[in-house]
Amino acid sequence: MCQNHGVAYIKPGVVEVQSIEYPKLAIGDRMCHHGVILQIVSTNICGSDQHMVRGRTTAPAGLVLGHEITGLVIEAGRDVEFVKVGDLVSVPFNIACGRCRNCKVGQTGICLNVNPARPGAAYGYVDMGGWVGGQAEYVMVPYADFNLLKFPDKDQAMAKIRDLTLLSDIFPTGYHGAVTAGVGPGSIVYVAGAGPVGLACAASCHLLGAAVVIVGDMIPERLEQAKSFGCEIVDLRKDTPLADQIAAIIGVPEVDCAVDCVGFEARGHGSDAGTERPATVLNAIMSVTRAGGALGIPGLYVTGDPGAADDAAKEGSLSIRIGLGWAKSHSFYTGQCPVMKYHRQLMNAILYDKIQIAKAVNVEVISLDKAPKGYQDFDKGAAKKFVIDPHGMIPN
Repeated sequence: MCQNHGVAYIKPGVVEVQSIEYPKLAIGDRMCHHGVILQIVSTNICGSDQHMVRGRTTAPAGLVLGHEITGLVIEAGRDVEFVKVGDLVSVPFNIACGRCRNCKVGQTGICLNVNPARPGAAYGYVDMGGWVGGQAEYVMVPYADFNLLKFPDKDQAMAKIRDLTLLSDIFPTGYHGAVTAGVGPGSIVYVAGAGPVGLACAASCHLLGAAVVIVGDMIPERLEQAKSFGCEIVDLRKDTPLADQIAAIIGVPEVDCAVDCVGFEARGHGSDAGTERPATVLNAIMSVTRAGGALGIPGLYVTGDPGAADDAAKEGSLSIRIGLGWAKSHSFYTGQCPVMKYHRQLMNAILYDKIQIAKAVNVEVISLDKAPKGYQDFDKGAAKKFVIDPHGMIPN
């Protein structure tokens, strides 16, 4: 039997690489004939993983982390028809059955059959069905024929694996934020947050034809990264109001649409930048988006936040100026990205050199044993997207 190691959440601020069980083609006591076992080629550290590691969720100690997975099929269940051993595949972070009413209309982020507690499931994430995470050497993936995206040419894919690994989550998530905000040719868009998802969103806005992409953040290195591929930037530590900083760039204090790539651990702006204000970004994007515009909200908001500053926020109740959004007839789009809605098209954009998404988000490949340090560096605000290579398969 092969050995397996994975990154486990231990307590707030601490993750460890531990020996974990080698995956079986089973769900509990039931055989999973529709599943496959993958040897993981790449698996990424996500900003939403950091919420758990900071102790801002109800994640239990020992949870094996990781929902961004690319791998080689090394075993396939009896009922898997179209995915074969040896295929190199991308795994959507959404686990979806392909059979329920939501899956059948493309709402794979809220599958009704893969999590007994609520709609939607993911690998290695709190309250998402208890599925083992993929920051490991091997992982089991259910409903393989429906979920997996096979790369058409393995050698071609390995040559672009730094880009293709981002198809499991952040590239489709950033793209989803841009699409739901209505970004199109000639759009002027504000992206809140220059972490990996924010950078992926900004790059997606360019792919969609935006005329101006303005990215706001408080970390200079992340703003420089956004600037490196053609974004305008605003420093949210400044006392100058966001609307005024936008006006200094485009001549007016509002944009066509906006995307929240920050989520519930948002901080205030200006002199309030050192204080957590979970509704800041939502209120800010309403204030700077024109009447009739749309707001994409891929940034994570939770129903349980034990580290919140007040009792309301601990239950996900925030002081949002919904009256402002209503008065401006804004459209709001929330929730997990349905990765399968976009990943094939985005794969083609990568393979045919229409976007260099790994360069945009500044991918850095690390070994599995370096994952704990990767978490520490990410938490300090590193302007990087850490990609874990458990088997040393990613070419230099």
